[in-house]
Amino acid sequence: MNGINDPTRRAFLQRTSAGLGAAALASLLNPRLFAKPRPGSGLHFAPKAKRVIYLFMAGGPSHVDLWDPKQRLAEMHGQPLPPSIRQNERLTLMTRNQTQHLCARSISSFAPCGQSGLVVGDLFPHLRKVADELCVIRSMYTEPINHDPAVTFLQTGSQEPGRPSMGSWLTWGLGNETDELPGFVVLLSGRTIQPLLSRYWHSGFLPGHHQGTQFRSQGDAVLYLSNPKGMSRESRGRIVNAVNALNRLKFDALRDPEIQARIDSFELAYRMQTSVPDLMDLSREPESTRRLYGIADEPQGKGSFARNCLLARRLLERGVRFVQLFHAGWDQHARLQEKLPIQCQQTDQATAALIQDLKTRGMLKDTLIIWGGEFGRTSYSQGKLGDGRDHHAGCFTVWLAGGGVKGGTTYGETDDFGYNVAADPVHVHDLQATILQLLGIDHEKLTFRFKGRDFRLTDVSGKVVDRILA
Repeated sequence: MNGINDPTRRAFLQRTSAGLGAAALASLLNPRLFAKPRPGSGLHFAPKAKRVIYLFMAGGPSHVDLWDPKQRLAEMHGQPLPPSIRQNERLTLMTRNQTQHLCARSISSFAPCGQSGLVVGDLFPHLRKVADELCVIRSMYTEPINHDPAVTFLQTGSQEPGRPSMGSWLTWGLGNETDELPGFVVLLSGRTIQPLLSRYWHSGFLPGHHQGTQFRSQGDAVLYLSNPKGMSRESRGRIVNAVNALNRLKFDALRDPEIQARIDSFELAYRMQTSVPDLMDLSREPESTRRLYGIADEPQGKGSFARNCLLARRLLERGVRFVQLFHAGWDQHARLQEKLPIQCQQTDQATAALIQDLKTRGMLKDTLIIWGGEFGRTSYSQGKLGDGRDHHAGCFTVWLAGGGVKGGTTYGETDDFGYNVAADPVHVHDLQATILQLLGIDHEKLTFRFKGRDFRLTDVSGKVVDRILA
């Protein structure tokens, strides 16, 4: 049965082409009839969170304008940042040759919020109302100073492309809770010249079906999900069965995991023809919910961050393990006072609504929400005073909510200028290790052997930040 013209092979295909058996079609329509054991039964300890929403603010939000108030920075507005603060930190080409690096005060005012007194900038009026749910880490730091390696580092644990993304690691380790949708879904919003590359949610060397699936706001939510003109669902089902029968023959011969990934993808796509249209129809949500997120008057298919937040909740309800929202546009090298408030306005209400909505539904306690970008911004101005801020890897802010973290708290400190970590540093690998811990995974034990080496998300480092765990 190895040659194309092999009569035995041809006879086999002829006998099975009429439908490849009722069992094959049944497996597409009701995959639980042939369900395989799910990953996740070997968790290293009891998880505090079962699922994740990662709100990735691509471009690098300014921590000193949003989350980390600095009175000293305001007092020295317009004066050079002291050399003892700047030290010998590597700068980008955009500010390396500036003759002066002048301190620039925050464009926000800050106030304690909620019962906890957590300090939040006034550009986030809605998030101020849910401050008691937030665990704000002010002492994050990273290594790259440019966007692509910094995003790659946060998403995959390596600055070099090719490693699996966090969502892929988690779905590989934990499995999925539904057979009707992918375990890892990506939603995009915002505009910028900074590209959002599909390799940020790629599965790398893990099996291909753990790659993030991008859902779009217009046309087919997933490319080529609809049947071609003139083809019925039943006809497409028979084609999927026939192609996968050939794929299984090839898999039996070669045992190539990518062939199995293709089989799984074809079958999932067929089932998604039913599950996805219902998922994407937000008109079925009560008007009160759509108003909570701020989308009651938005046309269907706009693809805003707010709509994506509501979709994220609907995806979690249907069993999706990891949902990542990328919202671009946080790279304010100029016109900071104009552009930063716009970004906050686009994201503030919906982010707070997502927290409130999950809490009302009893889902926040076992859903981990992550908010943050790839790095922070400089305490000094780029260009003329107050115009913009450059990339800054030395410290920045990320916050977590739900899923087993201590709400209404801050962790870590930066110096008086918000330029260096002053206490309790949290490296990117520490954050990744902590996220895995909350999901019941020992980051040192979630490994995959590739080219003779056991790889993991946290590479060869990472410490769990125990003090933020509830």
